[in-house]
Amino acid sequence: MKRRSFLRTSALLTGALYTGQSSALVPQAMPVIDTHIHLFDPTRASGVPWPKPDDEVLYKPALPERYRQVSKGFGVVGAIAIEASPLLEDNDWLLGVAEKDPMIVGIIGDLVPGCATFGAALERLHRTPLFLGLRYGNLWDRNLTADIGKPGFIDGLRLLSDAKLVFESANPTPELIQTLADLAEKIPELTIVVDHLPHGTIPAGDSAKNIYLRNLAGLGGSRRVFIKLSEILHEKDGGVVTDLEAYQGVLDELWQIFGEDKVMYGSDWPNSDHLAPYTETIRLLRKYVARKGLAAQEKFFWRNSLKAYGWKPRSPAQRALIRS
Repeated sequence: MKRRSFLRTSALLTGALYTGQSSALVPQAMPVIDTHIHLFDPTRASGVPWPKPDDEVLYKPALPERYRQVSKGFGVVGAIAIEASPLLEDNDWLLGVAEKDPMIVGIIGDLVPGCATFGAALERLHRTPLFLGLRYGNLWDRNLTADIGKPGFIDGLRLLSDAKLVFESANPTPELIQTLADLAEKIPELTIVVDHLPHGTIPAGDSAKNIYLRNLAGLGGSRRVFIKLSEILHEKDGGVVTDLEAYQGVLDELWQIFGEDKVMYGSDWPNSDHLAPYTETIRLLRKYVARKGLAAQEKFFWRNSLKAYGWKPRSPAQRALIRS
């Protein structure tokens, strides 16, 4: 870890613990399903494609027990693990980790629609209830906008839709948003989840921005499209901005476009540790949704995840949610 990042993160965590601010802002009665965490283990004999060994913040095991400790005290009763590898065999590794810990209600894996092994791999993985879908976007040197036109890609997504599994995107750009809007229109029954949208690139020019907003509105009007308020915090003037006011505008815009029935909480842990501890991410979003009433808070922190992913409860706390 770079010294500045280490000191900044340590200071944020120490401050939160010293003042008691983080726990005080968390309503203990509000359960949470975190829809975006990453699990990996660099100590595996095969290694991992991400994170890289020179990443001193992330290059250590990120497994359910560690996540349970960092999220302790915030009402987290479950999480969805998002792929952190483009390797086919790592879908099985991630499922194996998830199966051993009821904290994990499901995984989003990595498959390439249209490739020769896609159909068989999807059918095999789908036999496990914990496999909830796949992620494909602007990562692993891929480009959804270019790849969606390749032979068999759309057919693969139709298979995903028929299986009632989720298609999750990554690292949004205006181009990706337009592609997702077109996809939602082409396959209206496909559940699409857009990751990290608050962190997406917004065009500067009026014309380009209007097109971008029109495509966002198209996504917002699609019945099976959901978004995560994840990867929100950013740096400014050498420090991490943690004041809600700095993010209020973009969060309000997304909330207005998609509505309280389609917006979900995702921490992006442990990738979020590059900027701040888990406490800061959930503190900010607790504060934001607290203004929207109890029903909206429940939708944001767990009900919408159930509607989007269709996860099955594995623990008493999760079963209690389903009965509520």
